[in-house]
Amino acid sequence: MANVVVVGSQWGDEGKGKIVDWLSEQADVVVRFQGGHNAGHTLVIDGKTYKLSLLPSGVVRDKLSVIGNGVVLDPKALVDEMARLKELGITVTPDNLKIAENVTLILPLHQELDQVREKASGKGAIGTTGRGIGPAYEDKVGRRAIRLMDLADLGSLNGKIARLLAHHNALRRGLGMPEFAESDVYNHLAAVAPKVLPFMHSVWSMLDDKRREGKRILFEGAQGALLDIDHGTYPYVTSSNTVAAQAATGSGLGPNAIGYVLGITKAYTTRVGSGPFPTEQLNDIGKTLGERGHEFGTVTGRPRRCGWFDAVLVRQTVRTSGISGLALTKLDILDGFDKIQVCVGYKLDGREIDYLPAGEQAQARVEPIYETIDGWKEPTARARSWAQLPAQAIKYVRRIEELVGCPVALLSTSPEREDTILVTNPFET
Repeated sequence: MANVVVVGSQWGDEGKGKIVDWLSEQADVVVRFQGGHNAGHTLVIDGKTYKLSLLPSGVVRDKLSVIGNGVVLDPKALVDEMARLKELGITVTPDNLKIAENVTLILPLHQELDQVREKASGKGAIGTTGRGIGPAYEDKVGRRAIRLMDLADLGSLNGKIARLLAHHNALRRGLGMPEFAESDVYNHLAAVAPKVLPFMHSVWSMLDDKRREGKRILFEGAQGALLDIDHGTYPYVTSSNTVAAQAATGSGLGPNAIGYVLGITKAYTTRVGSGPFPTEQLNDIGKTLGERGHEFGTVTGRPRRCGWFDAVLVRQTVRTSGISGLALTKLDILDGFDKIQVCVGYKLDGREIDYLPAGEQAQARVEPIYETIDGWKEPTARARSWAQLPAQAIKYVRRIEELVGCPVALLSTSPEREDTILVTNPFET
C-alpha cells in the first residue's frame, strides 16, 4: 500500500482536481505541500462545483486535511475560503484541518509589493497572480518571515515585525510607496490569530504517526512541474518547488514515505501567463482547444494559451519528478480533429535536441519537431473502458506512453469522476 504524490506534469491546469478527489476518497489524509492560494482546483461532486485555492481537496470528503510547512498561508484567504465552503455545506474545523506550526504567513504588504513590482516590470512581467506568494517565499528564505507559531506569542511579535519592515520599508521607499507602520502589521496579525491558531499543529510528527499506523497519505501538489523554481521555465515560474520531491520537504516526512508519483497530464498543452511555449498554436487550432476545453484559470479567470501535446517536456518532467504513472486528462477535447500533432523533439539553432534547455533565450528559440497522428471521429467523452474508446484514440494514448517513457495509470474522459478508465490504482501498487 503506497502513499501517493500527485503533481502536474506540465504548466498546471492539467485537471488535478478531479483526479485528486478520486484519490482522496481512498485516502485517510490529504496534504498540501507547496504554493499558496495562487493555484486552484475545481471539484465537481454530485453536480455541485467546489473551487479550492488553499485548502486540500480532502476537506470536501471529510478526510483529515493538512496544510504543510512548504505552503505560504494567507490567513484571510483561508478564512474566506472556509466561509465559502460552509455556504456549500462543508464545515472545516480543527478536527479535519491541521496547519503546520512553521508555515510562513502571507501579509497585505506581500500582496501590495507583488502587484506593484509586476506592474512596474512592463513587458518583462512574469505573469504572477499578484497574491503575495513570491514576496512571502522571499521573506522565508531571507529568515525574516512571520510564521503561524509566532501568532501564539503576540508579546514577541514586535521585534519580528521590526525585522520584517526593515527590509520591506526600504523596498517601498525605493518604489515610491508609503511605509508600513509596525502597529498596522501587528493589529492585522492580532486580529487573525484567534481565527487560525486553533488549526495549528505539529504536522510533521502527526504525519509520521499516521504513516506508522499504515494510513494512506495523499500529497496534493499545486500548479505544475514546469513551474518549479529550479526545474521549470525560469524566470517564468512560481516561487516554490513543484516537483514531487517537495512533498517530503514541504510536509516534514522523509522521502521514504513516498511510494507512488502520479503525474496529471493533459492530452494537449496549456499555459497561463508569460514564458516559453514551443507548441503554442496562435491560430484556429489553439482557439478550438481553448473553447472546447473551457481553458480559463480557476483562480484568475485568465484565458489559457493552448497548443499541441509536448512529449519532450512531459518526458523531462517524468524524470525530474520520478513519475510512476500518468493520469491523462481531457482526451475528449481532441475528438473530431482530422490530424493531431505531437512534439517529439526540438531544433535549436539548426541542431536537433531532445530536452528543453535551461536558458531563457535558448528556450525562446527552440522550434518543435512534430509527428502527425491520425485523429478520430467517434467520441471519447464519458468512456469508462478501453472498449468504449475509438481505436485511433487508443493509438494516441499508447504513442504518448512510448514518447514520454511512462505508462498511463488513469484516463479521464470528462470532468465527472465516474468517467475514468483505471489501469493502475496508485494506492495499491
